[in-house]
Amino acid sequence: MTAPDSTLALAGMKPLTDFDGARAANAPTERLKEVRRRALALRERMMAEPEVLFYRSFNLIRAPYPTYYAFSGVFADKGFKFPLVHLLNRLFVVQYRDHSGQVKTLVMSPTDHDANRETPFFKRLASRVPEVFAPLLAPVFNTVEGALAACGIRPDQVDYISYDHLHTQDVRRWLGSANRPAYFPKAKLLVHRQEWASTRALLPIQADWYCPGGIDGIAPDRVLPFDGSLSLGPGVALIHTPGHTEGNHSLAVRVPDGIRVTSENGVGADAYEPKHSRINAVRRHALSTGVEVILNGNTLEGSNDQYISMVLEKTLAGPSAHPDYPNCATSSERTPFWLFPGDVASHLFGEANFGSPLKG
Repeated sequence: MTAPDSTLALAGMKPLTDFDGARAANAPTERLKEVRRRALALRERMMAEPEVLFYRSFNLIRAPYPTYYAFSGVFADKGFKFPLVHLLNRLFVVQYRDHSGQVKTLVMSPTDHDANRETPFFKRLASRVPEVFAPLLAPVFNTVEGALAACGIRPDQVDYISYDHLHTQDVRRWLGSANRPAYFPKAKLLVHRQEWASTRALLPIQADWYCPGGIDGIAPDRVLPFDGSLSLGPGVALIHTPGHTEGNHSLAVRVPDGIRVTSENGVGADAYEPKHSRINAVRRHALSTGVEVILNGNTLEGSNDQYISMVLEKTLAGPSAHPDYPNCATSSERTPFWLFPGDVASHLFGEANFGSPLKG
């Protein structure tokens, strides 16, 4: 059951039906072909829509991450110099006009650094490293509070928060719980219904990556679940891209450099265009196997779906400023780090700043 159309309309949103039934074929190759065709059509339509009012991304925190997850399949096939890579987690602040013409503010991927350390995976990783070295391995660049202040946006101006998926996320700081006030007093969590259900009833394969209690005590009226894909307004959409998790969704935003697509199905440009990668192992793997994308594979809830979803993302995004790589600005970007000399990235998106915020 999806959110009723009347509820979405009151919130200035519309169901986005472009991919409904696109994965119905029995043959995965037919699903891929159909999803690619529909992504091209959606791209053409979104490119004709107005740019959003404001889009800004912020570096939040670095974290070490196993290479065999970041480049699923390549690690075993070709080998890497380092067993760990470094992911740079980012926050995205978007202001846009919804379908009723109202200005809305979306905060994508607000990370509560302290709470997220309780995720079983990160607790286990931290236990292997002396605490004195933690600032070196996981340096913090900014906070959600600091990023909003830099934009001149007050917490009570934020209408929605969202995440491509809820791995490692504790949302109670932002939405409040039984004994804790909300940092965002008016915001609702936009979440795919399948992701919300998965987070509430974990299988062992998932449990290592979800924050214990991260959604406990959240008032139901602070959560707006949806099925399928969702158009938030002209030039901005949440696209269901299952695979990394069943309820994974991607943020697609019309900005001056085209359409930026954000999720964590992949961890950077090398994952979305591996045949052009400057990483020898990634490029050789792609050229020898013919794969179009390299999955971020820490759970592999649905690897065929994830592969198709990444092709959807890169097709919808189109080329970036570097034409060899699609405009997929991932929520966690694999970036070079001084502790891993020689670990290169083919193209980095870094922080972005388009337009001017309406500060209210």
